[in-house]
Amino acid sequence: MLLKHMEGKVMNVEKKLENLGLSLPKPPKPVAAYIPAVKTGNLIFVSGQIPVVEGKLKYKGKVGRDLSVEEGYEAARICVLNALSIIKDMIGSLDKVKRIVRVVGYVNCSDDFEEPHKVVNGASELLVEIFGEKGRHARLALGSNTLPLGAAIELEMIVEVEE
Repeated sequence: MLLKHMEGKVMNVEKKLENLGLSLPKPPKPVAAYIPAVKTGNLIFVSGQIPVVEGKLKYKGKVGRDLSVEEGYEAARICVLNALSIIKDMIGSLDKVKRIVRVVGYVNCSDDFEEPHKVVNGASELLVEIFGEKGRHARLALGSNTLPLGAAIELEMIVEVEE
């Protein structure tokens, strides 16, 4: 499945990532007793991803206290790239993604932080940049008291793929 670029050119998802100046990392290793994703039928359920870059947590702490909304937004983008790397590893090509169905973002934040939706926008907006209309999804953005390893955000996704 190919994406149509706004100028009418056709490009695949990996080329789109390259044009955005992005690349997929190696799929991150689980930090606990779970597997990175489960495929059932034509749906992939990606386990929660944290902003790990080259095996190290890049954004740690509470948004609204230790980190800005903008830093949380960037952390959410990293989570998306990690999730997409897992999907690609599982199905071979991101061109097989039919639709991003749902994104759930948990934001590690201070008690008075009221903008987790702005942090999770980092994920949502990147998915639309990459997949166009297929990247629009249902979503939940929640503030959390704590997350694994002190991560600023944890993101999970449900994705529909071609059989």
